[in-house]
Amino acid sequence: MTDNILPSRSHRLESDSPRKKRGVAIFLRDLLIIFVVALLISFLIKTFLVRSFYIPSGSMENTLLVNDRIIVNQLEPGLVPVSRGDVVVFRDPGGWLPPQAPLEQNPVIAALDWTMSVVGLSAPDSNDHLIKRIIGLPGDHVVCCNALGQMTVNDVPLNEPYVLLPEGQTSASQDAFDVVVPDDSLWVMGDNRYDSLDSRYHPNTPGKGFVPMDNVVGRALVISWPLERWSWLDDYPDVFRGVEEAEQ
Repeated sequence: MTDNILPSRSHRLESDSPRKKRGVAIFLRDLLIIFVVALLISFLIKTFLVRSFYIPSGSMENTLLVNDRIIVNQLEPGLVPVSRGDVVVFRDPGGWLPPQAPLEQNPVIAALDWTMSVVGLSAPDSNDHLIKRIIGLPGDHVVCCNALGQMTVNDVPLNEPYVLLPEGQTSASQDAFDVVVPDDSLWVMGDNRYDSLDSRYHPNTPGKGFVPMDNVVGRALVISWPLERWSWLDDYPDVFRGVEEAEQ
């Protein structure tokens, strides 16, 4: 009786082995498909919806600090119009940034950085972009400064709580200016007004200090890192409400 049972058990074990191998192969195949689909979805989100950037300078202090990471909505201004007060990321219009030396990385770090950039978790091109706050929209007349040191947009004075000024300074800009924003362009300024090379300081560039709308990558929505600074970025609609009311 024993001789009849053992071969039966051996046959069962041998027949189970191919099934197990096939099950492992199917699992690995499904895992690879899930990974590829997730990577594709992340790539599409990064390409069309949101992107991550880091802040390399102090020109937007104290709203944004050096090495903060932000999430940018790329639907603006393509599908959703931008507004005065929005903080936007844009490509260099030409002449705003000095030439960048190639970044040297070992192959492993470079591959990891590229993979993370595909899914929007890294921003190796942050140094090729700038981030400022929109002050003037196309057609706006932007002037600084009035007798109280305020900037005006279409003759409406602005009270700007987000502006960082050096101790003892009350003027919204250390240099006076009087501009009218061209069509399809923006006038942008950093919140750290006395330490920001923004629209005021590029009159001799191709865009004469204005940022073409086509150069805008998107509107910054949130500080995503470090965690203790996680917060939504305010566009301060009350600051510009008087300008909007004057247009009606």
